[in-house]
Amino acid sequence: MDEQIRIILIIIVSVSIFGLLIFVFVKNYIKNKIDFLVRENKKKKLK
Repeated sequence: MDEQIRIILIIIVSVSIFGLLIFVFVKNYIKNKIDFLVRENKKKKLK
């Protein structure tokens, strides 16, 4: 029983860490994309 609980906890922790990394990468990508689009929009308004 202890071995099963250990394996389940390892799986849960691994999935959590992987999910957190994916979340951070996607968040940074979307933030950079929005900043880029805002800058482009400001350039167009200045013209």
